[in-house]
Amino acid sequence: MAASKVATVGIKREAGYLYYLDKQGDISRVAMARGGGRQARNKPEKVAKAGVKREDGFLYFIDKKGDVCRTKMARRGGAGRRKKTARRAAPRRRSTARKTTARAKKTTRRGATARKKAGRTTRRRG
Repeated sequence: MAASKVATVGIKREAGYLYYLDKQGDISRVAMARGGGRQARNKPEKVAKAGVKREDGFLYFIDKKGDVCRTKMARRGGAGRRKKTARRAAPRRRSTARKTTARAKKTTRRGATARKKAGRTTRRRG
């Protein structure tokens, strides 16, 4: 979707400044942060009065010619979102064979760790 022009202001941009539409609907600018480290916080200065009234769902920006334009915000879902229906999951069935193998593995692991610990206690530096 193409952007539509809201206000014709025609400001001239300077390098090193960020131009934006402020809360009052006017064009303001602030020095851009360059390089690493903390920058001193500069106060924004008003460049031009545009008096734009914002509408929800639109993105407002200053184009290359220095005019205020807007475009519809991109939203996910396109033609409206559908609510997911809650499905009831079927109860899981577990076989008894799995339980016995898991128990058997646990007991063998415990035996191996017990043997390792016993070996560690017998070796002493001295």
